[in-house]
Amino acid sequence: MPESSPDLHREKIQKLRDNLALVIYGKTEAINMLTLALLAGGSVLLEDIPGVGKTTLAKALARSINSSFQRIQFTPDLLPADILGSSVYNPVTGQFDFRRGPIFCNVLLADEINRASPRTQSALLEAMNESQATIEGTSHQLPEPFLVLATQNPVEYHGTYPLPEAQLDRFLMQLDVGYPEAEVEVRILQSYSHNHPLDKLTAVLDVNDVREIQQGVRQVHTDPAISQYIVDLVNATRRDERLQLGVSPRGAIMLSRASQAAAYADGREYVLPDDVQKLAPFVLAHRLILTSKARFAGRTKSQIIQELLERVKIPT
Repeated sequence: MPESSPDLHREKIQKLRDNLALVIYGKTEAINMLTLALLAGGSVLLEDIPGVGKTTLAKALARSINSSFQRIQFTPDLLPADILGSSVYNPVTGQFDFRRGPIFCNVLLADEINRASPRTQSALLEAMNESQATIEGTSHQLPEPFLVLATQNPVEYHGTYPLPEAQLDRFLMQLDVGYPEAEVEVRILQSYSHNHPLDKLTAVLDVNDVREIQQGVRQVHTDPAISQYIVDLVNATRRDERLQLGVSPRGAIMLSRASQAAAYADGREYVLPDDVQKLAPFVLAHRLILTSKARFAGRTKSQIIQELLERVKIPT
């Protein structure tokens, strides 16, 4: 690639953030983290109460990168074949023709993913980890880039199934959108009074841009001391008595990749400890399981991550 391409890429990354801000007001952190997940090539779980803009944010990202987009509304009666596709008998040829499901796209919006059964949720496991889908014994490669943006309502809500740990571990990040500030909500009402902000949104990148940027992210240097820092951090979660389940090796890899994306977006060719610290709560917290004692004591996963970040020695 030309020497100027990293600078050009960073300009496009900022345009992407600005584009998303035209639709999602007052959520700079969520926009930045979603952008970094795209650069790192990881999927994102958006968990929050209904109506705070999770689906809109996912749609805005897909439209901003001019990619193929599919939305699946997860319901209790959804089947794995509804996601992956299946063979259908063709009476003309007397053969079965494979019809691809909505998973064959660049950006897949899995809306309210935890309203479907664990069996249906498991249809996404291979796709999220290996960017392929094995259907009726045949492996099918998914388009590149491939990204799952899943929304879910809190598990306390009616009609929801908790996501299995194996699936949670395949999400690079979990983000909470949250309620907007009062003045921001007034702006939202004004912007929706005549038309939907998504109607005016145009693409600022294409899939080739995304592929090139993702390749650039992988070239960012991670010093062995930074890798050791990440390992020390995830090992601390495995030893913590307040946690029933710590971070897996996959979680450590994803934290390293997300840190590379943060460095690339900031115009650096190397990862800093600050990158790891900034991203750790978003990348690691959803992989943890609290013990009953910690849960009853009111401890949260994010609090424990912050305490471990203060405790683990930072490389110099």
